[in-house]
Order: sequence, then C-alpha cells, then structure tokens
Amino acid sequence: MGLSKTERRLRIRRRIRKVSSGTEARPRLSVFRSNKEIYAQLIDDNKGVTLAAASSRDKDVDAKGTKSEVAALVGKTIAEKAKKLGVEAVAFDRGGNLYHGRVKSLAEGAREAGLKF
Repeated sequence: MGLSKTERRLRIRRRIRKVSSGTEARPRLSVFRSNKEIYAQLIDDNKGVTLAAASSRDKDVDAKGTKSEVAALVGKTIAEKAKKLGVEAVAFDRGGNLYHGRVKSLAEGAREAGLKF
C-alpha cells in the first residue's frame, strides 16, 4: 500500500528542508496550510529565529473572500513586513504542499508586493 497524503507531504517537506535554508540576508519564507487557515513565516535558520509572521487569523488581514484571495492578502502582508525589516529576497519553502492553489496565490501576492524569490 502506498503512502497516505500526510505521510507523502511530510516526506517531501523533509526532502525540501535538506536543501533549503534561510539566512539573515535571505530568510526562508515557510508556508503552512491547514484546511481553514494559511500561515507564513520568515525564518533565519542560522540563528533559529522567526523574523516575521503573518496568517489569515491576523487582525490586519481581511479574511473575507475565497481562501485563495485570503492567501494572496497574507502574501502581501508578509512581504510588507519583510520590507520593513530590509529583506528584499527570500527562499520559498512550500512545506511539502504542491505549488498550486492557496500556496501559489500566497507566493504571487508576496511577489506583487515586491518580494523576490
């Protein structure tokens, strides 16, 4: 029998994390997607510190509309927080999820707001 959906996602996540890591100049933009919400963090892996975070649960993110529209707003919010920190470029970590749907719209929202990856 094959892997379940969550086992497959975790296996892909571990494989991605072996290769990608964030620094202070180019932090890792980590995305976590649950069934209802979406979360994004800028992480400096050298120090083990979260530099900034945004989610669909935040008060400054208007959670009206479809989940993809909300994910795009979260991407814009994390990009604005990154610019305040002086971060221009990030390493994108999709967290084992496919680059499709909400993960893709979060990435496109961050790119629209000026983040490079």
